[in-house]
Amino acid sequence: MTEPDPKARMKALEARIAAARGRKDGEKRHQEEHYSQAQMAWRMVIELVAGLCIGFGMGFGLDYLFGTTPFLMVIFTLLGFVAGVQTMIRSANEIQRRGLMNDTGETPAENEDEGHG
Repeated sequence: MTEPDPKARMKALEARIAAARGRKDGEKRHQEEHYSQAQMAWRMVIELVAGLCIGFGMGFGLDYLFGTTPFLMVIFTLLGFVAGVQTMIRSANEIQRRGLMNDTGETPAENEDEGHG
């Protein structure tokens, strides 16, 4: 019996390994993209909740110090909500710019409106 050339067998094995790695990389990218999107969604939710909690805490503390029971708590909670929404909008703009940069391969303009003011 004649055995096949060991170099040919090695090349065939390397080709099969490369093909298997190629499939795994494609699947992994999809999973990483999904994970990244979920991560960004959680980031936005946490930013909103953090704004509300910080505003509530500041308002409650100032009400306690000055004895103006619900007044400052309501005002600062609303201000915290507004700050949280603005931060969420900035995050959404950042995600959108990253998506545009990845799709076109170009960097977006530096003087683009980032949701400030």
